[in-house]
Amino acid sequence: LDLAERTVEEVMSHRRNIFMIDADADPQEILTACLTAPYTRIPVWKGDPDNIVGVLHAKELLREVDRLVRQSEGGLANLAKLDVMSIVMEPWFVPETTTLDEQMRAFLRRHSHFALVVDEYGALRGLVTLEDILEEIVGEITDEYDIREEALTPDKEGWLTVDGTATIRDLNRAMDWSLPDDEATTIAGLVIHEAQTIPTVGQVFSFHGFRFEVLERQRNQITRLRVRPL
Repeated sequence: LDLAERTVEEVMSHRRNIFMIDADADPQEILTACLTAPYTRIPVWKGDPDNIVGVLHAKELLREVDRLVRQSEGGLANLAKLDVMSIVMEPWFVPETTTLDEQMRAFLRRHSHFALVVDEYGALRGLVTLEDILEEIVGEITDEYDIREEALTPDKEGWLTVDGTATIRDLNRAMDWSLPDDEATTIAGLVIHEAQTIPTVGQVFSFHGFRFEVLERQRNQITRLRVRPL
Protein backbone atom coordinates (compact mmCIF):
# COMPACT_ATOMS: atom_id res chain seq x y z
CA LEU A 1 0.00 0.00 0.00
CA ASP A 2 1.44 3.36 -1.07
CA LEU A 3 -0.24 6.17 0.85
CA ALA A 4 1.47 8.68 -1.42
CA GLU A 5 -0.62 7.43 -4.35
CA ARG A 6 -4.04 7.48 -2.64
CA THR A 7 -6.02 10.64 -1.93
CA VAL A 8 -8.41 11.64 0.84
CA GLU A 9 -11.23 11.63 -1.71
CA GLU A 10 -10.90 7.85 -1.89
CA VAL A 11 -11.42 7.23 1.84
CA MET A 12 -13.55 10.16 3.02
CA SER A 13 -17.16 10.02 4.19
CA HIS A 14 -19.32 11.55 1.45
CA ARG A 15 -20.93 14.96 1.96
CA ARG A 16 -24.40 13.41 1.89
CA ASN A 17 -23.53 11.17 4.83
CA ILE A 18 -22.11 13.86 7.12
CA PHE A 19 -24.09 14.53 10.31
CA MET A 20 -24.25 18.31 10.81
CA ILE A 21 -26.16 20.80 12.94
CA ASP A 22 -27.55 24.26 12.17
CA ALA A 23 -25.94 27.00 14.27
CA ASP A 24 -29.28 28.86 14.29
CA ALA A 25 -31.32 25.90 15.50
CA ASP A 26 -33.10 26.03 18.85
CA PRO A 27 -30.68 25.19 21.71
CA GLN A 28 -32.86 22.25 22.73
CA GLU A 29 -32.73 20.86 19.18
CA ILE A 30 -28.95 21.18 19.16
CA LEU A 31 -28.62 19.39 22.50
CA THR A 32 -30.94 16.58 21.41
CA ALA A 33 -29.10 16.15 18.10
CA CYS A 34 -25.70 16.01 19.80
CA LEU A 35 -26.88 13.57 22.46
CA THR A 36 -28.28 11.15 19.89
CA ALA A 37 -25.41 11.44 17.41
CA PRO A 38 -22.71 8.73 17.51
CA TYR A 39 -19.96 11.32 16.99
CA THR A 40 -17.78 13.47 19.24
CA ARG A 41 -17.06 16.12 16.58
CA ILE A 42 -19.92 17.59 14.57
CA PRO A 43 -19.67 20.17 11.75
CA VAL A 44 -21.80 23.27 12.31
CA TRP A 45 -23.32 25.20 9.40
CA LYS A 46 -24.95 28.61 9.18
CA GLY A 47 -27.31 29.87 6.49
CA ASP A 48 -26.54 27.03 4.08
CA PRO A 49 -25.46 23.43 4.79
CA ASP A 50 -22.40 23.95 2.60
CA ASN A 51 -21.31 26.91 4.73
CA ILE A 52 -19.45 25.17 7.54
CA VAL A 53 -18.58 27.73 10.21
CA GLY A 54 -17.19 25.51 12.94
CA VAL A 55 -16.83 22.07 14.47
CA LEU A 56 -18.55 21.31 17.76
CA HIS A 57 -16.79 18.95 20.15
CA ALA A 58 -19.08 17.01 22.49
CA LYS A 59 -16.75 17.68 25.42
CA GLU A 60 -16.93 21.45 24.90
CA LEU A 61 -20.72 21.24 24.67
CA LEU A 62 -20.83 19.32 27.95
CA ARG A 63 -18.63 21.92 29.64
CA GLU A 64 -20.86 24.74 28.42
CA VAL A 65 -24.03 22.97 29.56
CA ASP A 66 -22.44 22.40 32.96
CA ARG A 67 -21.50 26.09 33.18
CA LEU A 68 -25.00 27.24 32.25
CA VAL A 69 -26.91 24.83 34.47
CA ARG A 70 -24.75 24.24 37.52
CA GLN A 71 -22.54 27.28 37.77
CA SER A 72 -25.09 30.01 37.05
CA GLU A 73 -28.36 31.11 38.62
CA GLY A 74 -31.40 29.95 36.73
CA GLY A 75 -30.55 26.26 36.38
CA LEU A 76 -32.05 24.44 33.40
CA ALA A 77 -33.71 27.61 32.15
CA ASN A 78 -30.24 28.85 31.20
CA LEU A 79 -30.02 26.24 28.44
CA ALA A 80 -32.04 28.62 26.28
CA LYS A 81 -28.97 30.90 26.35
CA LEU A 82 -26.74 28.27 24.75
CA ASP A 83 -24.69 29.90 21.99
CA VAL A 84 -23.11 27.09 20.00
CA MET A 85 -20.91 29.49 18.04
CA SER A 86 -19.11 30.51 21.22
CA ILE A 87 -17.72 27.02 21.74
CA VAL A 88 -17.05 25.66 18.24
CA MET A 89 -13.56 25.05 16.90
CA GLU A 90 -12.38 26.57 13.65
CA PRO A 91 -13.05 24.14 10.78
CA TRP A 92 -10.03 22.67 9.00
CA PHE A 93 -10.49 22.31 5.24
CA VAL A 94 -8.22 20.16 3.07
CA PRO A 95 -8.21 19.65 -0.72
CA GLU A 96 -9.69 16.40 -2.02
CA THR A 97 -6.43 15.80 -3.90
CA THR A 98 -4.36 15.63 -0.70
CA THR A 99 -2.55 12.29 -0.51
CA LEU A 100 -3.13 10.01 2.45
CA ASP A 101 0.55 10.29 3.34
CA GLU A 102 0.35 14.10 3.42
CA GLN A 103 -2.89 14.06 5.38
CA MET A 104 -1.66 11.60 7.99
CA ARG A 105 1.43 13.73 8.58
CA ALA A 106 -0.78 16.82 8.85
CA PHE A 107 -3.04 15.10 11.38
CA LEU A 108 -0.04 14.19 13.53
CA ARG A 109 1.51 17.63 13.19
CA ARG A 110 -1.69 19.40 14.25
CA HIS A 111 -2.57 16.83 16.93
CA SER A 112 -5.94 16.48 15.23
CA HIS A 113 -7.80 13.68 13.49
CA PHE A 114 -10.75 15.35 11.77
CA ALA A 115 -10.78 17.45 8.58
CA LEU A 116 -13.38 18.61 6.07
CA VAL A 117 -12.67 17.85 2.41
CA VAL A 118 -13.34 20.43 -0.32
CA ASP A 119 -12.97 20.45 -4.10
CA GLU A 120 -11.02 22.95 -6.19
CA TYR A 121 -13.86 25.47 -5.92
CA GLY A 122 -14.08 25.21 -2.14
CA ALA A 123 -17.32 23.22 -2.18
CA LEU A 124 -17.73 20.67 0.60
CA ARG A 125 -17.13 17.11 -0.60
CA GLY A 126 -16.92 15.14 2.64
CA LEU A 127 -14.88 14.60 5.77
CA VAL A 128 -11.82 12.49 6.53
CA THR A 129 -10.47 11.24 9.84
CA LEU A 130 -7.21 9.76 10.99
CA GLU A 131 -9.11 6.51 11.51
CA ASP A 132 -10.02 6.44 7.80
CA ILE A 133 -6.32 6.53 6.90
CA LEU A 134 -5.26 4.03 9.56
CA GLU A 135 -7.86 1.59 8.23
CA GLU A 136 -6.02 1.67 4.91
CA ILE A 137 -2.94 0.43 6.74
CA VAL A 138 -4.21 -2.00 9.37
CA GLY A 139 -7.71 -2.86 8.13
CA GLU A 140 -11.13 -2.08 9.56
CA ILE A 141 -11.20 -0.41 12.98
CA THR A 142 -14.59 -0.87 14.66
CA ASP A 143 -16.17 0.71 17.69
CA GLU A 144 -19.59 0.54 19.31
CA TYR A 145 -21.05 2.95 16.76
CA ASP A 146 -19.77 1.31 13.59
CA ILE A 147 -22.17 -0.58 11.35
CA ARG A 148 -21.59 -4.26 11.92
CA GLU A 149 -20.89 -6.64 9.08
CA GLU A 150 -24.28 -8.28 9.64
CA ALA A 151 -25.74 -5.17 7.98
CA LEU A 152 -23.98 -6.25 4.78
CA THR A 153 -25.78 -9.55 4.33
CA PRO A 154 -26.89 -10.60 0.83
CA ASP A 155 -30.41 -11.92 0.36
CA LYS A 156 -31.19 -15.52 -0.61
CA GLU A 157 -30.45 -14.77 -4.26
CA GLY A 158 -27.10 -13.21 -3.44
CA TRP A 159 -28.14 -9.57 -3.92
CA LEU A 160 -26.56 -7.02 -1.61
CA THR A 161 -28.49 -3.73 -1.28
CA VAL A 162 -26.25 -0.72 -0.64
CA ASP A 163 -26.30 3.06 -0.58
CA GLY A 164 -24.92 4.68 -3.70
CA THR A 165 -22.24 6.45 -1.68
CA ALA A 166 -20.84 3.19 -0.29
CA THR A 167 -17.16 3.10 -1.19
CA ILE A 168 -15.78 0.34 -3.36
CA ARG A 169 -12.92 0.02 -0.89
CA ASP A 170 -15.29 -0.75 2.01
CA LEU A 171 -17.38 -3.20 -0.02
CA ASN A 172 -14.32 -5.06 -1.24
CA ARG A 173 -13.04 -5.29 2.31
CA ALA A 174 -16.34 -6.35 3.88
CA MET A 175 -17.42 -8.80 1.17
CA ASP A 176 -14.01 -10.01 -0.01
CA TRP A 177 -14.76 -8.70 -3.49
CA SER A 178 -12.31 -7.27 -6.00
CA LEU A 179 -14.22 -4.49 -7.74
CA PRO A 180 -11.83 -1.97 -9.36
CA ASP A 181 -11.52 1.43 -7.67
CA ASP A 182 -9.11 3.14 -10.05
CA GLU A 183 -11.83 5.01 -11.99
CA ALA A 184 -14.41 5.58 -9.24
CA THR A 185 -14.50 5.79 -5.45
CA THR A 186 -18.14 4.86 -4.79
CA ILE A 187 -20.26 2.02 -6.07
CA ALA A 188 -22.62 4.50 -7.78
CA GLY A 189 -19.65 6.18 -9.42
CA LEU A 190 -18.47 2.84 -10.77
CA VAL A 191 -21.87 2.11 -12.33
CA ILE A 192 -22.04 5.57 -13.94
CA HIS A 193 -18.47 5.25 -15.24
CA GLU A 194 -19.09 1.86 -16.81
CA ALA A 195 -22.55 2.74 -18.15
CA GLN A 196 -21.27 6.05 -19.56
CA THR A 197 -24.63 7.58 -18.63
CA ILE A 198 -26.83 8.32 -15.62
CA PRO A 199 -28.90 5.13 -15.33
CA THR A 200 -32.63 5.13 -14.64
CA VAL A 201 -34.33 3.18 -11.87
CA GLY A 202 -34.68 -0.47 -12.81
CA GLN A 203 -31.76 -0.60 -15.23
CA VAL A 204 -29.45 -3.57 -14.83
CA PHE A 205 -25.79 -3.76 -15.83
CA SER A 206 -23.18 -6.51 -15.78
CA PHE A 207 -19.45 -5.85 -15.65
CA HIS A 208 -16.35 -6.91 -13.73
CA GLY A 209 -18.06 -10.20 -12.83
CA PHE A 210 -20.98 -8.52 -11.02
CA ARG A 211 -24.56 -7.54 -11.77
CA PHE A 212 -25.84 -4.12 -10.69
CA GLU A 213 -29.46 -2.94 -10.50
CA VAL A 214 -30.41 0.68 -9.84
CA LEU A 215 -33.09 0.88 -7.13
CA GLU A 216 -33.36 4.59 -6.35
CA ARG A 217 -32.22 7.82 -7.94
CA GLN A 218 -32.47 11.49 -6.95
CA ARG A 219 -31.87 13.87 -9.83
CA ASN A 220 -28.50 12.76 -11.24
CA GLN A 221 -27.46 10.72 -8.22
CA ILE A 222 -27.85 6.96 -7.80
CA THR A 223 -28.87 6.76 -4.15
CA ARG A 224 -29.51 3.03 -3.80
CA LEU A 225 -28.68 -0.08 -5.78
CA ARG A 226 -28.13 -3.76 -5.37
CA VAL A 227 -25.17 -5.87 -6.40
CA ARG A 228 -24.39 -9.56 -6.71
CA PRO A 229 -21.56 -11.64 -8.15
CA LEU A 230 -22.32 -13.39 -11.44
